[in-house]
Amino acid sequence: MSRSPREHEIPGASTADCARGSGARPSSGAPRPEGHPDRSAWADHLAERTESIRAAGRWRTTRTYDALGPRGTLDSAAAPIVTFASNDYLGLSAHPAVIEAAVTATRRWGTGAGASRLVCGTRPVHDQLEARLARWKGTEAALVFPTGFAANLGVLSVLGGPGARIVSDELNHASIIDGARLASADVAIYPHLDLAEASRLISEWPGRSVLVTDAVFSMDGDAVDLAEALERCARHDAALVVDEAHSVWGPHLPDTTGSDGPPVVRVGTLSKTLGALGGFVAASRSVIDLLVNAARPFIFSTGLSPGDAAAALAALDVVGSPKGEDLVARLRAHTDRLAPDHPSPIVPIIIGDERWAVAASEALLKLGYWVPAIRPPTVAPGTSRLRITFSAAHSDEDVDGLLASLARLGLG
Repeated sequence: MSRSPREHEIPGASTADCARGSGARPSSGAPRPEGHPDRSAWADHLAERTESIRAAGRWRTTRTYDALGPRGTLDSAAAPIVTFASNDYLGLSAHPAVIEAAVTATRRWGTGAGASRLVCGTRPVHDQLEARLARWKGTEAALVFPTGFAANLGVLSVLGGPGARIVSDELNHASIIDGARLASADVAIYPHLDLAEASRLISEWPGRSVLVTDAVFSMDGDAVDLAEALERCARHDAALVVDEAHSVWGPHLPDTTGSDGPPVVRVGTLSKTLGALGGFVAASRSVIDLLVNAARPFIFSTGLSPGDAAAALAALDVVGSPKGEDLVARLRAHTDRLAPDHPSPIVPIIIGDERWAVAASEALLKLGYWVPAIRPPTVAPGTSRLRITFSAAHSDEDVDGLLASLARLGLG
């Protein structure tokens, strides 16, 4: 049965977008035109890209870490190590109640949701998790995405669009950068944490504006003044989008439930503080309903696995209990030993030269501590660093050993 073109329309897609996939593809076995080189141009392109990365000394490979928690083995080596590289800030990925919740949900509903959420991929545990996330964040509603990256793509593509301006901190996460690029909006970048300049960029734009910022920045561990950001957005009728992925003990936005001002949107992840997998958006009911109907990363992705949703739900129980308060206090105490009063468990040690940063990371690994070297393009040239992340799952002895090793290498 033929279908009308309207049945294939996608929210936010142009006619050209839909038309691009309609043509017949040439047979892969068709002979090459006369004079066509035997070697594909793609082979040269791939080789050149690979060589340029290698020549810059920035070629990367994955490393296999066999562990449950911060202690394990790396790349099949026999010697145990302690990692200070994980974002499992409260250690909840290994919490017995969180693991049991994932197992129970998997036995009940299977390993996957089976379809996108708007088809038949919504399970009761998704509804329960979204209601709990909204209460946790003090919003009217919440929506779960497959990842935090997908959540930012979805929010910015919907709030942006032609006629809008997205005003973004220069050190925002890659998911925000890509979301802004995909939003078909004007994009203006302001210097790191300079909310006065952000306000100016908003005020000069005649149409809708969106200010987007990380709450805690993932490579520096510093934090934005959210009260000031909220006030400036309210003054200029600009939407505010805050990525709270790394906000373990703050900063946090005030409760804006019931406000008739511009949208205030909180984006988060289930994979850091909550120790599971996935992302979410918490906002007003009107914003969430629009995302359900227009956010392509939500519409065209299989729903979050029931096991991950149940794990996050169980982790929220822990976070909201006295045990959760103890874990946050323990995490802060660990962080304060290296960086007193630091706003997050992410503590960078700036080395500068990327080769020295890699050498420092390798030296620490030989001493039994895995602290990654972060270098361009993740950070700006000349700012390569060791990125230390603390976890409540670290023991006092783990932290003692790290601090002693840093001192031994002249880095503490």
